[in-house]
Amino acid sequence: MAINIAIAWVDAIGTAAAVLTTASFVPQVWLTFKTRDVSGVSLGMYSAFTVGVALWLVYGLMMNAWPIVVANTITLAFAVSILVMKLTFGEKPNN
Repeated sequence: MAINIAIAWVDAIGTAAAVLTTASFVPQVWLTFKTRDVSGVSLGMYSAFTVGVALWLVYGLMMNAWPIVVANTITLAFAVSILVMKLTFGEKPNN
């Protein structure tokens, strides 16, 4: 019984962390999409971050940790969206 309660708390903490960190991307994605302003977005940082999130997703799948899987699936979609907007709306070189 005590083990089940401990596992429930661990899952609740993991789920809360997943919801908060994933939801933190919503304002950035929305603002970037709305304004098309990607001047403050670092291509290097978002590239590394996107790869890192993809690796967290793989880790979550391998560990069968569904809070990690769900959160990183959504976060990966957000990160890829910002990365695509950076590549699409970013500065074009002058010819």
